[in-house]
Amino acid sequence: MMKPPPRGFEQTEYEARTEKLQRVMHDKNIDAVLFTNEAEVRYYTGFHTQFWQSPTRPWFLVVPANGKPIAVIPAIGEAGMRETWIDEIHIWSSPQPEDDGVGLLSNVIAGLSRKHKTLGVQLGRETALRMPAADFEKLKHVLHGVEIVDVAQIIYLQRLVKSEAEIEKIRFAAVTTSLAFERLPEHARMGQTEREICTAMKIDLMNHGVDGSPYMVAGSGRGSYNNIIMGPLDRKLGDGDVLIIDTGTTYDGYFCDFDRNWAFGHASDEAMCAYEAVFAATDAGFTAAIPGATMEDVWHAMQKVLDQAGALSNSTGRMGHGLGMQLTEWPSLMPGDKTVIKPNTVLTLEPGMEFAPNQMMVHEENIVIREAGAEYLSLRAAERMPIIS
Repeated sequence: MMKPPPRGFEQTEYEARTEKLQRVMHDKNIDAVLFTNEAEVRYYTGFHTQFWQSPTRPWFLVVPANGKPIAVIPAIGEAGMRETWIDEIHIWSSPQPEDDGVGLLSNVIAGLSRKHKTLGVQLGRETALRMPAADFEKLKHVLHGVEIVDVAQIIYLQRLVKSEAEIEKIRFAAVTTSLAFERLPEHARMGQTEREICTAMKIDLMNHGVDGSPYMVAGSGRGSYNNIIMGPLDRKLGDGDVLIIDTGTTYDGYFCDFDRNWAFGHASDEAMCAYEAVFAATDAGFTAAIPGATMEDVWHAMQKVLDQAGALSNSTGRMGHGLGMQLTEWPSLMPGDKTVIKPNTVLTLEPGMEFAPNQMMVHEENIVIREAGAEYLSLRAAERMPIIS
């Protein structure tokens, strides 16, 4: 069993993240950057709370061109934020529909946006403003004369490359989940439902030191399955069924994300061949994932194997993605994504194929790319699909 890594980060890590962003801000003449989402607020401050599950209150973080980030948050979060490295914290009593922090926030930004009159906000794909649209329009109106610029690409590239401390958190979640997958045949039996098997696995994971599995889906069917995002259902597993479980398990706010497949009783020759094909495609992606290669290069390496195996299609739209503080992070392993791999990039490899009409086989692993090439964070799956009696 792997020893859990320390929780949290040294203050120097938050300082380095902030300074890296500020260097780019300086190059691009950006006076301040506004964050409204949990991942970025936590990334730059260490403010880690489950309270983001409540949509009632907005939360704001402003990173100036120089100095520490500035928090503009509801009073209910002040004590928690003061436990981080942040010194300047502006609070208001929220919820306050007539002005839920916008006036306070605009004053902070106005005081920082005098040199270039620019404010960075994440506006690109896979981002969202976690504040009412009407309040964002009000903020823009109050900040008349300040140009709003998209900084999504800047943040994508910064978060793509992980620190060693981040990687170790992901590795712990991945190894612990891998071992739980290996133990699953000890408790899973024909006649059980998808839901019963997943519940037992969640309990097993929690007993071995992870924080939770907020994402655990399952699919099953005779010979294989036809989707990978639904379930678990109350469908009972019978002879000839194939079950997939895909889980995003967390440790200290960092996700692993991968799946495993099992056959019950027996597996058809077609299902076994499909399993071997996606396993081989994963190997091809692993070999192709080197510094300097692109996401597109890795996709092509996996797709070539699937084409040779007679894949009818791949309905998932991509074959992997970034991974870290969120279950799925930018970028995508897909045609046209020319994002270049750098050392300490963390990715999922997720080749999938429709090997017969309405029958899929998907396999996923988690990797980190080092100077010399890829390294598995998850423990490699069995080369042949395991069979549960």
